[in-house]
Amino acid sequence: MERKDVETKYRWKMEDVFESDEAWEKAYAALETLPDFASFRGKLTTAENVAAYFALTEEYEKQLMLVYLYAHSRNDEDVRVTKYSAYVAKVVSLFTKYGAETSFADPELTALPEETLRAFASAPCLKDYDYYLSRMIARKKHVLSEKEERILAQTAEPMSVSSDVFGMLDDAELNLPYITYQGKRVKLSHGLYSVILSGNDRAARANAFKKYYAAYEKIIGTLATTYFGNVKKDIFYKNVRGYDSCLEMALAEEDVTRDVYDNLIAAVDEAAPIMHRYMAVRKKALGLDRMHMYDLYVPLVENAELRLSYEEAYELVLKGLAPLGEEYVALLKKGRDERWIDVCETEGKSGGAYSIGVYGTHPFVLLNYQPTTHDVFTIAHEMGHSLHSWFSNSAQPYAKADYKIFVAEVASTVNEVLLLKYLLKTSRDEKLRKYLLNYFMDMIRTTLFRQTQFACFEQEAHAMAERGEPLNKDNLSELYYSLNKKYYGKALTHDKQIAIEWARIPHFYRSFYVYKYATGITAAIAIADKILTEGAPAVERYFNFLKGGCSTDPVTLLKGAGADLTKRETFAAAMKEFSDALEEFEALS
Repeated sequence: MERKDVETKYRWKMEDVFESDEAWEKAYAALETLPDFASFRGKLTTAENVAAYFALTEEYEKQLMLVYLYAHSRNDEDVRVTKYSAYVAKVVSLFTKYGAETSFADPELTALPEETLRAFASAPCLKDYDYYLSRMIARKKHVLSEKEERILAQTAEPMSVSSDVFGMLDDAELNLPYITYQGKRVKLSHGLYSVILSGNDRAARANAFKKYYAAYEKIIGTLATTYFGNVKKDIFYKNVRGYDSCLEMALAEEDVTRDVYDNLIAAVDEAAPIMHRYMAVRKKALGLDRMHMYDLYVPLVENAELRLSYEEAYELVLKGLAPLGEEYVALLKKGRDERWIDVCETEGKSGGAYSIGVYGTHPFVLLNYQPTTHDVFTIAHEMGHSLHSWFSNSAQPYAKADYKIFVAEVASTVNEVLLLKYLLKTSRDEKLRKYLLNYFMDMIRTTLFRQTQFACFEQEAHAMAERGEPLNKDNLSELYYSLNKKYYGKALTHDKQIAIEWARIPHFYRSFYVYKYATGITAAIAIADKILTEGAPAVERYFNFLKGGCSTDPVTLLKGAGADLTKRETFAAAMKEFSDALEEFEALS
């Protein structure tokens, strides 16, 4: 289906950002001549000057983000339209120019005495920047001179080569083979591989698994060298900035304390027997003598999908999220009725789903809706992101509106958990209940357990390199294989190919990112439970979190919402949810 064939009500209203391409071009042209940021060089020594500088950058950034939003979104409507890809390239170039022109500010501010920065943080004219300035004080000892920082800034492009090489290998030069699937000769791809692994044809799953990993095995040495290069990049920055470890550096960037990370690793390690038990239940449910890695994604309950139209799915989401109150539900309706959402899959449209929220306008959601259970939950998930942005942007000044990545998946997952529990509460169909319990268990398995497995791999790989041990295909694969056995247990046959799964994970090139998925779902489960058991007081606390933006550190914000990640019991509660779902699934079997 082409975009022109889609009804207007199913297309996002990008005119809310700019009325036309001509209006966008006019706005872009106005931004091409940057304000005189350099006039503040050497003058960021008084609160008044700093406030004036921040006001200038803030106003420019607001407009720059709006032109980016329009260009990015129009491009994703149909990537074949070169006009919009050119728009994106122009905006990216402007971001680079802006970054270069303002690169003097952070080193100049950080070089000031700590007592001066503390005075700035308490100055009335800088109240919107008190948290930002407090973080500047915290990282003061890790910031170098202006000259050194300028040199480091110039390393960004060459230091991204490992990631670029991985992307080229993984996306363009992997040379995945042709296979026979559903009676047709087709070329294996990342997308098709995922489809086959969740399908019922076990022979096809086994064949795809073996051939998929055989392609990686042919270039495993190169991929190991590439990943080692990425780790060495982290070590370089860690050493230059004076951090004790790469993990410490990554946590500091998000203002997350080490105990949160350690709690996650320890809790999942402790809960491994529950996952081993689930593997045994899965093996039994599938009726297998030996369960392989390629058997982990097929649903345990067949023909129980929620096959709903988009309108039906959205109404179901409204019912499922009713515990969040009338204001929240009204905003969900507003998003649907006022065309925040681009619904239909069309030729040339960017795949997948996402929400994008920019200060100064409402959020937008891209979907490629299909009548599946997964896509029903995707509506709830993406609207969770959107309303998080909505509340944060509405309640906070620009300087504090952009919440940390650490909490980015919390609101979306709260919505998923609430929707799932609504369906479990209202469904009398035993088959559907089993399907939903399986869906929930696999959500926890893939988001909490699997991402923590990835986090353990990253942590140990970096530690090995920091000890001076070279990383190669053999020790990386040995490390990953041992973790796979530890997390999944003896009920699973640990195919030798899975030892090189680390080589295909793109998130490993954004070091220490994956643990945030695991802490996100842990926090979401805790918050959803309190909303359902305590009602209005818990909803109010949750709204304070949604409105919190970046007004303080993310761990404190979550603690206020009822998810204290500094305590092991918060993680234990998520594990109990998994265990309870498993017990009910077994009782229904």
